[in-house]
Amino acid sequence: MQSKAQIIATIGPATKGKEIIKEMMTHQMDAVRLNFSWGTHEEHAGYIKNVREDAKEAGKRIPIIQDLSGPRVQKKTGHEFNQQAQEVITEKDLADLKFGIEQGVDYVAMSFVGSADDVLKLREKMRKLGQVIPIIAKIERKIALDNIDEIIKTADAIMIARGDLGNEIPLEQIPFIEKDIIEKCKIAGKPVIVATQMMLSMMENPLPTRAEVTDVAFAIINGADAVMLSEESATGHHPLEAVEMMERGILEAEKHLKDIKINPL
Repeated sequence: MQSKAQIIATIGPATKGKEIIKEMMTHQMDAVRLNFSWGTHEEHAGYIKNVREDAKEAGKRIPIIQDLSGPRVQKKTGHEFNQQAQEVITEKDLADLKFGIEQGVDYVAMSFVGSADDVLKLREKMRKLGQVIPIIAKIERKIALDNIDEIIKTADAIMIARGDLGNEIPLEQIPFIEKDIIEKCKIAGKPVIVATQMMLSMMENPLPTRAEVTDVAFAIINGADAVMLSEESATGHHPLEAVEMMERGILEAEKHLKDIKINPL
């Protein structure tokens, strides 16, 4: 049995091989994310090639999401939004976008969206490059929360990127913001993804914490169309187990829902 809600797994050094990608598909990975904050175009081209070949062999449609890095500043403990940035689309983003269009990616995730105008600007950049690809607006700034209705209306899908969002708002507010955004996306009929730290302990451990299992269930019960693995599948020690545990958690949550309406990627 396969869940209705989708699982997105980030592909990276731990999951670059065809065999592990094939196994993750078998364990119900539905889409892949490529994080362009890391890696070279050559490496990402290899990931795309392996995903496409495995998907074709399996007879599955596995959408590929190109996640643009945006104006971020690397810190010892991760990264944060570059407050000095004039625009959220950087020169690196444009070079990466050109590569993504050439590779035929299915979605482009836009980092640090602040308004609907940011999404429209990215769409215009795509037109100039010759192809408009569906845009996933990542909600990770306080200003995005202020403009959420217009962003949902303008973007093709929404990602609740809780990591950077937690740098801008009190952490205790995140569960309620997540619930509110999911509800708004459901009304608009736009796919909504819940992301960041969903199975983070599985970077090192073969089993998630009870809190992480509850987090996944919370997202599904509230109506998330997809949940995402980040470093857990990109660089973690147990990527296959993380996908499998996420699928088990989604299936159990869906048993407790009467009407499951999913807007798939």
